[in-house]
Amino acid sequence: MTGAQHPVVDRDLEAQLLEAALLSGAHVLLEGPPGTGKSTLLRQVASGRHVPFVLVEGNAELTPARLVGHFDPALVLSKGYRPDIFVDGPLLEAMRSGGLLYVEELNRVPEETINVLLTVMSEAEITVPRLGRVPAAPGFGLVAAMNPYDAVGTARISSALYDRTCRIAMGYQSEAAERRILAMRTDCRDEPWRDRMVELVRSTRDHPDVRIGSSIRGGIDAVGLAGELARLRGVPLTDWTVGLQSAMAALTGRIRLQESCPRTPEDVVAELYEKAFGPRPDPENESGDAPPGEA
Repeated sequence: MTGAQHPVVDRDLEAQLLEAALLSGAHVLLEGPPGTGKSTLLRQVASGRHVPFVLVEGNAELTPARLVGHFDPALVLSKGYRPDIFVDGPLLEAMRSGGLLYVEELNRVPEETINVLLTVMSEAEITVPRLGRVPAAPGFGLVAAMNPYDAVGTARISSALYDRTCRIAMGYQSEAAERRILAMRTDCRDEPWRDRMVELVRSTRDHPDVRIGSSIRGGIDAVGLAGELARLRGVPLTDWTVGLQSAMAALTGRIRLQESCPRTPEDVVAELYEKAFGPRPDPENESGDAPPGEA
């Protein structure tokens, strides 16, 4: 289920810290694995403060020019370098409006672009060639997020950036919180079956062959897939094969195995699925309904 913004679950402390940091004029770095609510948390705080929210996806193509902005080339030819033909990038948009600039995947951003952010964090202003000095309006704040466990295509964050930010670590929520998230984010009303899907997702984080497990997003997708797959096949949601195939599609791409592990993600998910949902039922009871006492 997508669309409307969902509330943050079990993040009261992090929300208070983020709110206090921004109110004090500090910039913030949110660190944690994917699916732990970093973006949702910031959107909630920004909405509560009634300030603009400018999102930037961090990647190797986020150059200083794309972050700051540029002069419209066609108008430069006819009018020259005039301030009114400058096209603000997300950084200047947030600075001029006193909004929040949210940079996702900060450790994927090129070093020269991060240097621009360092200047703004230190001076609360930026000097753009041919445009001049642009001060940050009151309320401007930078919040960056990153997954410190992902080493592919990332760069090490400098101590200079850590020195200019308050760091808020965001780990996975509690099991009870993830059960609530799955209940809110899916149409599944079979609570025991849904809870076992949470158990499956959480078990991917503790398996010795898994380096990075799945977030609760994997459970949301698995439940959604299972519901639609069961409908297409005309079988109950609790059908064992439907659940397994949905878990395979939703989780095998999300987990990362240890480099020395000879197994496949499918092997690991199948093992964990059987632990959560029981072994494959005999063909005469293929629906795999919940064991007695769990229906």
